[in-house]
Amino acid sequence: MKRAVSISIGSSERDKRVEVTLLGEKVSIERIGTHGDIEAAALKYKELDGKVDAFGVGGAELGALIDGKFYPFHSIQKIVRYIEKTPVVDGAGWQNTLENKVPSFLETKIKDYLNQHGRNVMMPVGVSRWGLSKSFVEAGYETVFCDLMFTLHVPIPIRSLRALRILAALMIPIVTRFPFAWLYPTGEKQEVRIPKWVKWYNWATVIAGDCLYIKHNMPDKLEGKVIVTNTTTPEDVEFFRQAGVKYLVTTTPVLEGRSFGTNAMEAALVAISGKGRPLTWNEYSELIDKLGFEPHLRELN
Repeated sequence: MKRAVSISIGSSERDKRVEVTLLGEKVSIERIGTHGDIEAAALKYKELDGKVDAFGVGGAELGALIDGKFYPFHSIQKIVRYIEKTPVVDGAGWQNTLENKVPSFLETKIKDYLNQHGRNVMMPVGVSRWGLSKSFVEAGYETVFCDLMFTLHVPIPIRSLRALRILAALMIPIVTRFPFAWLYPTGEKQEVRIPKWVKWYNWATVIAGDCLYIKHNMPDKLEGKVIVTNTTTPEDVEFFRQAGVKYLVTTTPVLEGRSFGTNAMEAALVAISGKGRPLTWNEYSELIDKLGFEPHLRELN
């Protein structure tokens, strides 16, 4: 059996292991959280290096990929410093292939609902989901990127992909040198919710991006909203249901009641490919098409 392991600097409360068969190959997909401890994550990679088929970097990203240019997160790069044998991925391949199909998927599945309620999209952090950001804009959605709000607590919305690109060029080389915990909830902070930026949650019909970013500042109620995300536990799904969310779209498959992170699913594809290396975007797309994977829609209310 192939083994894909996502080691996350997030809480172990979200840990899960499943065994599935993909293209005739059995694969174990596992998430291991380290409660925000970067060094513990690094040592776990070291312990399992060469013993598993692929690693995923969970609760963080090795860097931001914007218009084909890679900006490394320096505080996260050290997590993988001990890895010598096992290929490691952080979800960028999945995010820039399957996630690009979300706008067309929404048009196919809930077009009438969008016609009635509008095509307004709020993305907490657009630069971390560049493929998704670009695909919404190109599909004609009115999209507001809240990167400055959610990462730097600056109340300035970004209203165009061009402005987001300029912001990335100016800020990413600086921001990527910050401790990652300044930018993203890690460890026990992932379980904390502080309602903020409520105006933009209310403005949007579609709220798209990382699940923890969405939950971290969301208000108590999101009546009628469409959430596009990934890495949802059964508790997350129930939380969104109680908040009044109309539709939940996950960009990774639901396996035994939850959707794994893009990094875990990307690691699973690397594992079953047998290539012993991260795949190209074309190779990811080919495997995803063979598997018949597409975004998953659930009507919650």
